[in-house]
Amino acid sequence: MSWIIARRRRPVAGYAALLLGLVVVALVYGALTRTSADAAPNTAQQDIAQGKALFDATCSSCHGLDAQGTTQAPSLVGAGAAAVYFQMSTGRMPAKEVGAENGRGPVKFTEQEILDIADYIQSLGGGPQIPTPAQVSTAGADTAMGAQLFMANCAQCHGFAGDGGALTYGKFAPALTESTSTQIYTAMLTGPEAMPVFSDGALSPQAKRDIIAYITETKTEPNPGGLSLGRIGPVTEGLVAFLGGMGVLVLIAMWITAKRREPWDVAQEENARNARNAGTSVTSGTSGTEH
Repeated sequence: MSWIIARRRRPVAGYAALLLGLVVVALVYGALTRTSADAAPNTAQQDIAQGKALFDATCSSCHGLDAQGTTQAPSLVGAGAAAVYFQMSTGRMPAKEVGAENGRGPVKFTEQEILDIADYIQSLGGGPQIPTPAQVSTAGADTAMGAQLFMANCAQCHGFAGDGGALTYGKFAPALTESTSTQIYTAMLTGPEAMPVFSDGALSPQAKRDIIAYITETKTEPNPGGLSLGRIGPVTEGLVAFLGGMGVLVLIAMWITAKRREPWDVAQEENARNARNAGTSVTSGTSGTEH
């Protein structure tokens, strides 16, 4: 016992104990981090495998077994998870039929199934990824700047209030009233249908959040004038008032200037008609006697 106590009093023993403690801590930390690192890839691989199974069952008939595309649908290699999320979360895919453009419809998959298919497509060739909740958050966004950016880049097709509008060749710009923040962000990233792609170089992430804030506020803001008329402003309101007022004035003028038939006018017309008939009968009788 005295020998052990003597050893412990030496400085080397203290250093050895410290070194032993550090080794134990390192081993424990390595075991924990190795478990977490192994679990993450395993989870990701499971999601990709489940996404592939869903894709093969519901999407491959048009896009091909390896998403390489067919004559009916384009290739999805390099489209990215964001494009898959937008199309499927809005019910545009799977499409019922091939048309000029697919409109919003009922969603046929759960949120997790959509994310699994998106992970599978992302694994094929990369592409824009689904934004995080922080990326689409409108906290601290500049709504006024978002309105200016929306007017400059989006209003030509979607309308000033995001109500949508018709385009050429059977296409249309959909209304944004039912779109979520993530759907709007993914649409700007991927440019679905006739919409151009607004990459982070064209519109910064902050600019995208500003636009989303403007759209969100416009959707919930009541229209102070009652009938919105597209919320274009006083121009449309003045035009409608002018055309409506002029139409009413024209109808009133036509009613005032229309000839009203009084009872004595009807009697005079009847007498004149009888006189003409009588003259015709006398002429016919005279001609018959001479003959």
